[in-house]
Amino acid sequence: MDIKEYMQGLGRQARAASREMNRAGTNAKNAALHAIADALVAGMASLLAENEKDLAAGRANGLDDALLDRLALNEERVNGMAEGLRQIAALPDPVGEVDGMNYRPSGIQVGKMRVPLGVIGIIYESRPNVTADAAALCLKSGNATILRGGSEAAHSNQAIAACIHRGLEAAGLPASAVQVIETTDRAAVGELITMSEYVDVIVPRGGKGLIERISSDARVPVIKHLHGICHVYIDDEADLDKAIAVAFNAKTHRYGVCNAMETLLVAEGIAERVLPELGGMYQEKGVELRGCATTQRILPGINVATEADWDEEYLAPILSIRVVKDMDEAIEHIHAHSSGHTESIVTENISHARRFLAEVDSSSVMVNASTRFADGFEYGLGAEIGISTDKIHARGPVGLEGLTSQKYIVIGDGHIRE
Repeated sequence: MDIKEYMQGLGRQARAASREMNRAGTNAKNAALHAIADALVAGMASLLAENEKDLAAGRANGLDDALLDRLALNEERVNGMAEGLRQIAALPDPVGEVDGMNYRPSGIQVGKMRVPLGVIGIIYESRPNVTADAAALCLKSGNATILRGGSEAAHSNQAIAACIHRGLEAAGLPASAVQVIETTDRAAVGELITMSEYVDVIVPRGGKGLIERISSDARVPVIKHLHGICHVYIDDEADLDKAIAVAFNAKTHRYGVCNAMETLLVAEGIAERVLPELGGMYQEKGVELRGCATTQRILPGINVATEADWDEEYLAPILSIRVVKDMDEAIEHIHAHSSGHTESIVTENISHARRFLAEVDSSSVMVNASTRFADGFEYGLGAEIGISTDKIHARGPVGLEGLTSQKYIVIGDGHIRE
């Protein structure tokens, strides 16, 4: 197979399909999503059989139990994929929304209309359900998409793609609106991220290494986040019960997720009161604590936090703790070490809260809430394609609106410029 020629063909088909999707009405897109959901359920036996091929290959290649679990499909997970599609169908369609229409002194009206991005390339690993989720979000937002899943899920992804194509055709939409790359050759990724004439944006989902490679080599704009180094700052005017609840949940609710807290900052005025109880709770949960000198004095026996710890995304039951003089020092630490994902302050002082919201430059900034809320579903966006820590276009959880852009529209009545 000539990879370049193959990928160019996918690109041409996707560009043509994107124009049809741009014209598609909400009813047609929703009908396609429901038809795909029905096709997934109807094709359950085939999906599970193809998934078993991937699982068998994974076991033979020595994949660990956690990766095999991410790869596995069963009836519950397939039904979950179908339900996810139906939920996206129920969401409001952002395409065509017009806002800010105002009359100018010349008599023309000027506003903005929300429009699809066009063709979205999505590169992801392991979980085959991402194929259905990503396709659904792109379809509902009026885009065409080229999907490149991990080679370990190749059979599963192609089986899901077949269901997607059946659903699109049943709704009268082009099957080429969703194309799943068939080859496992890595050269296909290199082609996808450089096809600027056909692809409008790339969304990588996976480990830091994958995302760094895509960001470095792409000639197409990338919506990304490399890692999640999230902070909770307990202010000296925090409610202790709230502080303990938020800081404990932010770390221990789930460890291997990008919105888990990795560093806890505590104002020195409250540290002696909050850290002993909170430290005991963490240690009872099996969390390894690493602290600054002041933290080690308050919590004897914990490990020292090195300079490298402040920049580490653990994705594990490990937490770094630093006692800071005040909010100035907390914000300075966040600016130096945050990945721009999510930060939270626990405080009863509204002036401190407002200042934290204004000055901390991350994609999500919270007051008296766990960083674990930084999620598209919790924000009311429905499913999300990922979380962006970039500062232009989409920022934070990327749902339907994040897969669209805006263009200016002008309405006149024979107006000419004098």
